[in-house]
Amino acid sequence: MRNPLYIATVVAALFGAPATATATKSCKPRHKDAQRMASSIMARGQGIMTGEGGSSEALQAGFVQKAFTALAAHDDHHHHHGKDAPWQEYVQKSAASTIPFLSNASNDALSYPMDRLSNGNALLALSSADGTAYRTAADALRESIHLNRRNSEGGLWYFVYPYWSYLDGMYSLGPFYSQYTLTSSSSSRSAASHLDDMLYQFDILWRHTAHAKSGLLSHGYDATRKAVWADSVTGASPYVWGRSLGWYTMALLDTLEILEKEKAPHKYRAPLLEKFQRLMPAVIKAVDHKTGGWWQIVDQSGREGNYIESSGTAMFSYSLLKGARLGYLPHQWATKAKKVGIRAQRYLTDHFVVEEADGTWSYNGTVAVCSLNSTATFEYYVNQPILYNSVLGSAAYVLASIEADKSR
Repeated sequence: MRNPLYIATVVAALFGAPATATATKSCKPRHKDAQRMASSIMARGQGIMTGEGGSSEALQAGFVQKAFTALAAHDDHHHHHGKDAPWQEYVQKSAASTIPFLSNASNDALSYPMDRLSNGNALLALSSADGTAYRTAADALRESIHLNRRNSEGGLWYFVYPYWSYLDGMYSLGPFYSQYTLTSSSSSRSAASHLDDMLYQFDILWRHTAHAKSGLLSHGYDATRKAVWADSVTGASPYVWGRSLGWYTMALLDTLEILEKEKAPHKYRAPLLEKFQRLMPAVIKAVDHKTGGWWQIVDQSGREGNYIESSGTAMFSYSLLKGARLGYLPHQWATKAKKVGIRAQRYLTDHFVVEEADGTWSYNGTVAVCSLNSTATFEYYVNQPILYNSVLGSAAYVLASIEADKSR
């Protein structure tokens, strides 16, 4: 089988994109990496929901909102663009585009995966200043958690596949569920109940998918143990998919940050911090020592057909660098995390960022959506298409680049 990155670059070349980044790109000032990629995402009009982009369109919008919100805060602090920075305006444009599609709670719960909740934090932030439409959508998303189907153990279904739960959904659930609860709950009793549920969703996924040997987590689990891929004891799928694990590491990190900012009781922060401190050393140990990136199937280093994948690598770079910066890792691991995270971001810039003739930056090497509605075999994961300019990769690169800049 040809290397998937090779196939992607050939396709890019056929449509007029250069096969690799220009030789001078590694000499460009790295503190502009996030801004250059974000400007290019805007130029392509990505992260705007149209209703024609399939079930992952809500996630694409929400992920862009999160990346651009972080970039707006970073630029404001460092005065890179000042008040003229376009990032927050684009967040508003993206969030507004989701309102027609995410303002009906029952439709939200049935028509979109849990990833829909990735839009919730921006909608909440905008609702305080820009009216009721944003709040209506935020409230509908919150109600959709209540309406979301659950398995017999109380775990949320990721989408329409009966009784299946994925790591992926936690990046959208954890931060929004926490933010909404801590800023909107009418009573301390209801807030406690909802925060308990949020923690439970992290925990039940961990208990079903954790690998005792590597310390990593599988893509998801089937509570009935009936799926063709399900382990007969745990129900877990067999492989550690990079992007799925990346969603989970970012979920732990960003949820912890919100709980700390909103002064949530320590009992809600402690379990997530423990998971983060157990998981990130395993992620560091799984890095490819030759490249500084992570494999599509993280724990199958060098296996024929496996390859270094650009979205998962960006997510791990972000998680390591931000986790070290916020003090969520012990000193001995924080030092390693910073070193590994910076190297990964540099590798992404030098090997996956493509400078186009018009000056925009493109992003290569991001695998298409991988679903457990499949055989979930090794061959399935490594043969999914590689996408050029997938915002699931480029937005993750923006986040990693922000943290690389902050770590200097």
